[in-house]
Amino acid sequence: MKVMVTFSCVFGMMTTLTATAKLSSDEVKRLNESASVLRELKTTPDNGIPQDLWSKTECVVVIPSLKKAAFLIGGEYGSGVMSCRNGNDWSSPVFMQLAKGSVGFQIGAQSTDLVLLVMNRRGMEKMLSDKVALGADMSIAAGPVGRAASAATDAQLNAEILSYSRSQGLFAGVNLSGGSLRADDSANAKVYGSKASAKEIVLGTTPVTMTAEGRAFTDALSRDVRATTGVKK
Repeated sequence: MKVMVTFSCVFGMMTTLTATAKLSSDEVKRLNESASVLRELKTTPDNGIPQDLWSKTECVVVIPSLKKAAFLIGGEYGSGVMSCRNGNDWSSPVFMQLAKGSVGFQIGAQSTDLVLLVMNRRGMEKMLSDKVALGADMSIAAGPVGRAASAATDAQLNAEILSYSRSQGLFAGVNLSGGSLRADDSANAKVYGSKASAKEIVLGTTPVTMTAEGRAFTDALSRDVRATTGVKK
């Protein structure tokens, strides 16, 4: 009887874990589009992210297709994913949300891809603590563009986050001060289970199983880093 009870409990746990590992079409889309943005960065000409920054960044956030709403009081909003360095590898990607308010009449709607580089561990800790006000809780600057970072300003060199945008094929630094960035707890719980916070997933303190789509994102990130820094695994 004890054996049967134990087996039933284990089977139930396995069923629960399998259920939490299922991704909805929204999470799959976020991961696939984010991975696509990273892969396309490899083919960006000399006006891309400087080589040196890839080797120094602690975390990479990708927000594909950030939307600009066409309202009287407009705002940008988007969902994406973030992965952080974990030794020589990258953590399981966690889902993130970004919002940036703006005031003024906006005609039409626009979308752009965003790439944010978190440049130190202090910035990573802040990012995962709660909702972060960019420019207030964390220093952020438009990232320098070009394969060499020698032209970076003092503000860029000292910023905790460097931000980039790509719209209609054009790649440039972008100022996101005034925006807010936070973990998408609902999506993370759906994929990894409710017991693991975004911080625990990134730091690896609570083991989780990386999905195939998540692995594709970290593989794209690793390939980009190797391609721009010469680091080989």
